[in-house]
Amino acid sequence: MIDLSNLAKYRENNRLEMKKAAGGLPKSIWETYSAFANTNGGIIVLGVEELPDKSFRVSGLDNPEKLILDFWNVMHDRDKISVNLLSERDVRVEAVDGRKIIIINVSRARLQDRPVYLNKDYLNHSYRRNGEGDYKCTPAEVRSMLRDAEPSTQDMLVLSKMPLSVFDNDSVRRYRNRLDAARPAHVWKELDNMDFLYKLGCIDRDAATGALHPTAAGLLMFGHDYEIVKEYPNYFLDYQEHYEDGDSETRWTDRFCSSTGEWSGNLYDFFVQVSGKITLDVKRPFKLADDGFTRIDDTPVHKALREALANCLVNADYYGERGLVIKKWRDRIEFANPGNFRVGLEEALSGGVSQPRNSVLLKMLTLINIGERAGSGIPSILSVWEKQGWVQPEYKESFNPDRTILALSFSSAKTDGTRNGTRNGTRNESISQVDNLIYEYIHAEKPATAAQIAEAVGKSPRTVKRSLSVLQALNLIQKVGSDKSGQWEAVFDFINN
Repeated sequence: MIDLSNLAKYRENNRLEMKKAAGGLPKSIWETYSAFANTNGGIIVLGVEELPDKSFRVSGLDNPEKLILDFWNVMHDRDKISVNLLSERDVRVEAVDGRKIIIINVSRARLQDRPVYLNKDYLNHSYRRNGEGDYKCTPAEVRSMLRDAEPSTQDMLVLSKMPLSVFDNDSVRRYRNRLDAARPAHVWKELDNMDFLYKLGCIDRDAATGALHPTAAGLLMFGHDYEIVKEYPNYFLDYQEHYEDGDSETRWTDRFCSSTGEWSGNLYDFFVQVSGKITLDVKRPFKLADDGFTRIDDTPVHKALREALANCLVNADYYGERGLVIKKWRDRIEFANPGNFRVGLEEALSGGVSQPRNSVLLKMLTLINIGERAGSGIPSILSVWEKQGWVQPEYKESFNPDRTILALSFSSAKTDGTRNGTRNGTRNESISQVDNLIYEYIHAEKPATAAQIAEAVGKSPRTVKRSLSVLQALNLIQKVGSDKSGQWEAVFDFINN
């Protein structure tokens, strides 16, 4: 949503591009279309010029109808644009101060449509967006989008050059013991290892020869590290504890990583070790089960932390760069994995959409009661943190290389005024896109109720409630009136400054 009455306050950013378009359609508009479609969507405005101080002024368009006709002619040309993501409602003419401008809303492309590219050349003419504008995708980024566009997830791949000896039998045994504990009557209980691994999705038949080989999921979950890196050269798992003062990137008080040769180096053993380490300091209140004798040591926080770790593992692109890194401090934990969200960040935060990058890995974890299949994993983590009164978890995406980061803080939301928002009114660019959207509406409009905000921004009441809590904790907004019918208004002016 753009405040058309006050365009001068905006600055170009990851989701907004202004173009003067005085001499017709700018050639760069197609690069911007590709960039928005391959990143997180955005808005293109034609008829607005950028001034030397980086502010904007409405210059207007003499014949916007002709520009729109030219735009659609190119948009429908498959020799120029790989896919048209727009409908007529996405392109409209608006009047500002008596001058006409064109607004083009570009949504994030679906997995099967990415990369969106130009001139029938996906390798050299695919673009993405960053804070500095549009940039040409690297070959690695293009390959990542092509992998995600495949109907089967990455871990279903049958590795026809790998022998069945890649598996670490001790890892398989430990997993089966945990499955027995979680599901004592499971029908796979009496299967031998080969039949069990086949049912689990760890081995499958090569389509050409019919011979059995490991799948990518099986290799990652139960393989030896030295075998895994043959398929995934950048594969690396790294857990670090930083319990000393300061945030040094090179010092840690404890570290557990693959490639040491001291353990298998696979995902299952990493999950078991790290899940214990990240939950070690979580308080366990004394509580008995229904039998009156057995103590319940698990809490919602324990479950949420394991969920965060599982999400990190099943959504990583193991062909990507930098590996999977988890860092723990006394007051926070950060999970970082290669690859970005397969669905938009806003969709992932809202829940209900489950498109893991590695669906077989998720199945394996779900069988031992870890992970979610219905897209509720992220919302459940957010809910637990909200109930604890802690600063809302922060999800961030970065590109080139693709990376997803989840930051979980154990600090109280009431006392921490510096997280992903402002300190004394200065914006931090890491504030989530949903929070940014809702704050922008509140800042631009008169005070509004939560219901009015939800309807205006097109988000669910639950999503809006969560964002309002975050923005209020950051002292960006305040509520005027009663708890039930009060209205929200902005405190600091920081959006797009």
